[in-house]
Amino acid sequence: MFKRKSYIGLFIIIIIFSFWFIPIINNRLNDNRVSDSSRTKEISQSSKLSFINLNGESRKVPEFVFQNQDNRYVTNEDFSGKVYVAEFFFTSCPLICIEMNQNMKILDEEFGDRNDFGIASFTIDPVNDTPVVLKEYAERLNIKSQNWHFLTGKIDDVYELSNSGFNIFAGVNPAVAGGFEHQGFFALIDKNGYIRSRRDSNGNPIVYYLGIENPSVDKQGIDMIKEDIRKLLKNG
Repeated sequence: MFKRKSYIGLFIIIIIFSFWFIPIINNRLNDNRVSDSSRTKEISQSSKLSFINLNGESRKVPEFVFQNQDNRYVTNEDFSGKVYVAEFFFTSCPLICIEMNQNMKILDEEFGDRNDFGIASFTIDPVNDTPVVLKEYAERLNIKSQNWHFLTGKIDDVYELSNSGFNIFAGVNPAVAGGFEHQGFFALIDKNGYIRSRRDSNGNPIVYYLGIENPSVDKQGIDMIKEDIRKLLKNG
């Protein structure tokens, strides 16, 4: 008899607990005060792009002045009001630059005829990559767009922009093929000059987009950056 009463008492407690606790769970869900897994799902489905924060401030592309393949000086102000993609490469690169610029050409073919889009390809071998050499390189790629600038300048300025401005590594290394070492990333910049990115499934910013194929991922960098360019062109 005592055991039966205990079961009845426990059953009543469960019912009372359910009536009290379930509404609280629902309220937490409605208020978005949920577990990390739910927040992660929400972030991964968000269409908003992140800013890259450094010391509490959104990172902006620093001022620069370089010469393009037409021997014209181009500054960061020439990209004001444009969504643009930046990369660091060199024309004699025997490895990843070839694939990077084939992928960049895909972006140029889709967006290059827009006045609010541009591409900035900074050479990390400015001693060799003069405006004449860059012009020949652009012609070999059959680049017609006036909005794709292949840029050269003083070597210290190039590396300062790459390593400090974008935090994309580039450097001289005689031990590697081509004599230069660099990362195959594309950077996405909005119309106000801020570096932008999407978030991964854990809510962390994917700071840059890989410009070459990565067989270990489901979605390639070129596909992600195309989607995000469209977002910035549409929403600013």
